[in-house]
Amino acid sequence: MKKKATKNTEMEQSEALTQVAELTADLQRTRADFENFRKQVELQKAQEKKVVKFATVEKVLPLLDDLDRAIASYEELAPLEKSLAKTLADLNLAKVESAEGVEFDPDVHDAVMVEGEGEKEVVQETLRPGYFYEGEILRPAMVKVKKM
Repeated sequence: MKKKATKNTEMEQSEALTQVAELTADLQRTRADFENFRKQVELQKAQEKKVVKFATVEKVLPLLDDLDRAIASYEELAPLEKSLAKTLADLNLAKVESAEGVEFDPDVHDAVMVEGEGEKEVVQETLRPGYFYEGEILRPAMVKVKKM
């Protein structure tokens, strides 16, 4: 009788250990799934925040264009240029280099007019400045291109 009882107890223990192992594995999978879900939610939040920041800064660009035109038209506003440049730098907003003679780059320049013939393309005139925001192109510079 004792052998039968011992055998039953061993079988029950074996089944209990198997069940514990299965439940432990389920718990580990659930924890891993939750951690992956948490990371995915954080990534989505970061992406949404970035989109909102870019959209907000993009809405300010027409105001910056107006300020640039005002500074260019009125000499008494020239001191604002340095202050504006510093503020833009503080906001991680930088103008695309599009001065006359700069080599045309289709990644950061939008050519609306092309004059001349030749192989080399350079910026002849900036019609609207472009901007980088946090190192990414926010708006390409609208330029007139001269082929040489």
